[in-house]
Amino acid sequence: MDRYEKLKILADSAKYDVSCSTSGVRRSNGGKIGNTCAAGICHSWSADGRCISLLKVLFTNRCVYDCVYCVNRRTADCVRASFEPRELADLTIEFYRRNYIEGLFLSSAVEVSPDYTAERILQCLSILRYEYEFAGYIHAKIIPGASQELVEQLGFVADRLSVNIELPTEKDLKLLAPQKKADAIFRPMKQITNTLIEHKRLIGPGIMFKGQHLNTEAHYIKGNDFMLEDSSVQKEARLRFLTPVSPEEREMRVKMQREIAAAGGNKETDKINIEKEHEHTASGDIYVLEERNRHKKVFAPAGQTTQMIVGAGNETDRQILKLSESLYRTFKMKRVFFSAYIPVSDSPLLPDKSVAPPLSREHRIYQADWLLRFYGFRADELLNEKHPFLDIEMDPKISWALRHIGRFPVEVNKASFEELLRIPGIGTTSAYRILRQRRVASVRYEDLKKMGVVLKRAKYFLTCSGKYYGLASLDPEEIRRELLENTQEKQLSMFAVPALQR
Repeated sequence: MDRYEKLKILADSAKYDVSCSTSGVRRSNGGKIGNTCAAGICHSWSADGRCISLLKVLFTNRCVYDCVYCVNRRTADCVRASFEPRELADLTIEFYRRNYIEGLFLSSAVEVSPDYTAERILQCLSILRYEYEFAGYIHAKIIPGASQELVEQLGFVADRLSVNIELPTEKDLKLLAPQKKADAIFRPMKQITNTLIEHKRLIGPGIMFKGQHLNTEAHYIKGNDFMLEDSSVQKEARLRFLTPVSPEEREMRVKMQREIAAAGGNKETDKINIEKEHEHTASGDIYVLEERNRHKKVFAPAGQTTQMIVGAGNETDRQILKLSESLYRTFKMKRVFFSAYIPVSDSPLLPDKSVAPPLSREHRIYQADWLLRFYGFRADELLNEKHPFLDIEMDPKISWALRHIGRFPVEVNKASFEELLRIPGIGTTSAYRILRQRRVASVRYEDLKKMGVVLKRAKYFLTCSGKYYGLASLDPEEIRRELLENTQEKQLSMFAVPALQR
């Protein structure tokens, strides 16, 4: 089959992977083709809310695994296809030049072995980066079980890496995907996290040279003695790559420096001191600044993400949120994506094909995940053993507030930033606006709507200058009933047929 037939098959197979946001990463273009700016990526969206400005495709759907929930499992009766590395690279560039896309989201099944598949993906991305000089956004999926060397090399050609967890509990993983092991999934996650931390620490925020801040390309800075081949290091394009010098070469260089100093100095090779911003001090080590590509190699500048399937196993929402919380804390995850399970198998271990995908549950989990990431909530606050599932009818923040009604109402003119964020209807932006207004004058109730507060929800949980604007009593059931009625009325008004004008 030709590459367009392969594209049709492999793009259709990739539609179940939802973790394809770019997070606004910016990669230096430097005269190359493509870009990762927000204006060029993630501005076109499909009807289900997914970005369509990336070429989203599988490298292959030939898989050696037989995961029960997967449409590409080994025993599935489907048409199989695989790209060649150059074939997919050419296709990506062709689509970019037609202005169809601005980037690439590349996932894959496991063909032959994890290392075999990862190596072919690396070949494709290397052709894009180094042969075609494509500087656009690339999101690459890491195959669990791939070698550490391949994972590291993929991190230098891709903007974002991700390893899909798929199933939130180890019990479901053993039942539905027995060939996958939890350790093989978390090992590359840990490697990516450690490499990101180490790379950031070693490169650092930059160095000071003659009072000018530079973004150095040093992989390791330990001392403050450096040999410079060119005194024009001030120019960003002439930044050098620091490499350690052996003890023997160090002694030779020190001897040469003394001889040069005794002779009155040398303009071509001059020893200078570079003052760094942070804790690094002179250790006696000498590093040589060598020639390097003028564009800095950065490891996965957009970080890493992962994805979990919702509804394929017997997991609870609490288990999903606790795992997400752990991933954000342990692996510094940029984002955890959730995908409602779409029945693609007749297996008795999975929901029946007649069961609709749990889209409402997915939506509530995303809302709860937002509370974990930006509002300071913990998973154990939102859910507990008595309430292991989120309320499908109610926003998780409102559900939490109704279960903790004793904390309310909160006076907006006295509450701290953290307390304001706990009030339903108040977000981070409106909370900052309230704090700024309070420095000048007291916040009035009529000011709240102008600040972005959703008063239809917030009025039940706050007071303004001591006055309460909610119901006569703080009864959680009455508040819940009125909020649901308001929501239903709003939904009906959206679909109401306007009367014909005469």
